[in-house]
Amino acid sequence: MKNDFSEKANQFFKKINPDFNLPKDVSFLHPGESANVKKIIRQFFLKFYADQRERIFIFGINPGRFGAGTTGIAFTDPVQLENVCGITSSLLKKQELSSSFIYIVIKEFGGAEKFFSDFFLTAICPVGFVKNGKNMNYYDDPELIKASKPFIYDTIHQQINFGAKRETAICLGEGKNFNYFSKLNIELKLFKEIIKLPHPRFIMQYKRNKINYYVQQYVRTMDKILTMQLKKG
Repeated sequence: MKNDFSEKANQFFKKINPDFNLPKDVSFLHPGESANVKKIIRQFFLKFYADQRERIFIFGINPGRFGAGTTGIAFTDPVQLENVCGITSSLLKKQELSSSFIYIVIKEFGGAEKFFSDFFLTAICPVGFVKNGKNMNYYDDPELIKASKPFIYDTIHQQINFGAKRETAICLGEGKNFNYFSKLNIELKLFKEIIKLPHPRFIMQYKRNKINYYVQQYVRTMDKILTMQLKKG
């Protein structure tokens, strides 16, 4: 259907075009330019989002090289894409730390179909950045923050129009990402509330011995939001 979540999302990622100037030695990470990735994106959204349900949005930072920067799907590396989502590809089967954590959460929550029927994973900035061969966050450089701002503001509005529940959003990253998103939310009046959670990369790098604790924190947070919205609905 033309107006369902999947078609809106597919058209967005198909046509997205970051056209702002980048700081020196910084380049875009934009896998959606690839015909192969466009096919993957379409398959993913048709499989999990072919309806008119509204979802709770979960915002990360921006795509990294081995997750969304490869597959075009937020927090989803080629291994999770094939093993959990059931979408095969010719992409190099390399795992990403953030993706590994998120899919542990998804399994604990009840599986991919259940999770994606209630939630949408995305990012504050839907394209990534690379500097000297390494991932870069949109907030790592003052020049990049300034240059990307109109693009970020515009693309967040477009993504919300896929079908976002406007009561509550989740922000992954309790520091700079949350601070930026909070200011943006005040200015644009997008959501009534933003709940922050520690970023998966932080957990996997620095708190790996407490993975189960953080998985349960994620699941409890998601269950609480769903319960509150059911009561209001």
